[in-house]
Amino acid sequence: MQKVMIERAAELLSSGKVNRVLGWRAGLFAHDNTPSVFTDAADLQANFVYNEFCGANLSKYLVKESDKEGTVAVFLKPCDTYSFNQLIAEHKIKRDNVYAIGVQCNGMKDVNDREKLEERCASCKSRKHVAYDELIGESGEILDSNRFDMVEKLENMTSEERFEFWRGELSRCVRCNACRNVCPACTCEKCIFDNPDSGSANKAPADPFEENLFHIIRAFHVAGRCTDCGECSRVCPENIPLHLLNRKFIKDINELYGEYQAGETVNERGPLVNYTQGDAEPSVVYERGNS
Repeated sequence: MQKVMIERAAELLSSGKVNRVLGWRAGLFAHDNTPSVFTDAADLQANFVYNEFCGANLSKYLVKESDKEGTVAVFLKPCDTYSFNQLIAEHKIKRDNVYAIGVQCNGMKDVNDREKLEERCASCKSRKHVAYDELIGESGEILDSNRFDMVEKLENMTSEERFEFWRGELSRCVRCNACRNVCPACTCEKCIFDNPDSGSANKAPADPFEENLFHIIRAFHVAGRCTDCGECSRVCPENIPLHLLNRKFIKDINELYGEYQAGETVNERGPLVNYTQGDAEPSVVYERGNS
C-alpha cells in the first residue's frame, strides 16, 4: 500500500495536477509518524510512510492547506473522510483546492500497547469512505459498532459515581490544549480559552471547576459536529478518554432527534441547527438528564 501511495503521489506532482501532497512523514521511532507536506518525489521516496501508526486525521490540516495557492493532494482514511465532509459543509475547506485520495485502513495500533488497536479502531463506526476523488485499496462498510457500550455503562452509574469517574479522569488534565488543537471540529480563529479577557485563558486550572469547564465547554462546542474520529483521546498525554464526552452527545442526539452521523454527507443539516416540529421538547431533555 505504501509503495503504491508514494508512486501515485509522485505522479500527481510530476503531472502538475497538484503542487504538494499531505501525508505522513516517518519519525525517529516507528510509532511517531507525523502529518507532513511533501513537494517533491525524492522527499516522498525517502520519508513518506503509511502504516499502522499513521493515526493522525489529516482533514484538520486541510483547513490551512486548502487556503493556499494550487492544489493539495491528501490521503484520507475512512474515518478521516467524515471529518473532511463536515469541514466542507462548514466552509472550512476549499474543496476545489483539494484532491482527495481515499486509502484503505484496517485499524491503527495503540502506541502505548502495540499489541492492541486504538480504542477508536476497536470500536470503529465505519470503514466506508464517504468522500474521495480516487481510491487506493478497498472501501469497506458501515459497521455494527460497539462504540456506545462505555457510554451506556456510565449512564447506568449513579450521578455520584459518574461525578467521581469524571473528576478522576479530568483531574489529570494539564491543559496542553492538544485535544483542541488536533480536533477537526475546533476551527475557531480565536478560541475563547486563548482570550485573556475570558477569565479562562490560563494554561493550568485554578480550581477543579475550571478543570471541568474547559472540557465541558469544548464538548458542547462540537456537539452535533463531532464525527467521532477520536483524535482528542489519541493525542492526550494523560490518556483521558475525552471521546466519551463526545459520544454521549452523539448517543443523545440519535435518541432525541433520530439517527444522525456528522460528516456522512456534505448537504445534510445537523439536527442541532435544523429546527423541525418533531424536535424533542425541553421537558423531555430535562427528564432524561435527571433519570
